[in-house]
Amino acid sequence: MSKLILVPTPIGNLKDITHRALEALADADIVLTEDTRQARKLLSHYKISAPLESHHMFNEHRSVESVCARIRSGVKMALITDAGTPGISDPGFLLVRECIRNGIPVETLPGPTAMIPALVNSGLPSERFCFEGFLPHRKGRRKRFEQLQQEERTMIFFESPYKIVSTLDEMTSWFGSDREASISRELTKIHEETIRGPLSFLTEYYRSKPPKGELVIVIAGKKRKNPQH
Repeated sequence: MSKLILVPTPIGNLKDITHRALEALADADIVLTEDTRQARKLLSHYKISAPLESHHMFNEHRSVESVCARIRSGVKMALITDAGTPGISDPGFLLVRECIRNGIPVETLPGPTAMIPALVNSGLPSERFCFEGFLPHRKGRRKRFEQLQQEERTMIFFESPYKIVSTLDEMTSWFGSDREASISRELTKIHEETIRGPLSFLTEYYRSKPPKGELVIVIAGKKRKNPQH
């Protein structure tokens, strides 16, 4: 029986792709992707000529049923995103859920994702953490911060370079100016950078040096109060 296979792709360095990922892409009848132009660069680099079809946040709601129907008819589908693992702040969840509902096997290959290198490289506790992805833009943003104020695990966020300073201002207000944090950008690329320090320092750093490229923010959780004896 055919299946859906989710294939992680490099977040920067094209060498960060597994042999299994390349085999899955070469074997697929169709590769679903966010941006066919971006995907073609990757596939061309590895001399893979699988047909590409668009599958992104603007069309996935209306296309998941037809994709499932084609998989059930015997079409081998692979799903990739512009970078990283499908379903992690990228399209993928809706299609996986629909496949499961229709009894279609789903296989996800291990591979690149920005949050784990950023977490480990931060120097903050990594045995327990929570991934928050992109914060809500408006509705629910305040409520999310209220919930996270009491979070004791290390927290991981994604943010764009255009909103990083305003987001750090908010985080400083909610978590405190002295809360330890780390920000990584351009992971696996030539200009990879990780800046560590209190939120107040990071806010001023990026206020004076506007960054390029998507950023991963890692913030220490709230310190536990020492139990009274």
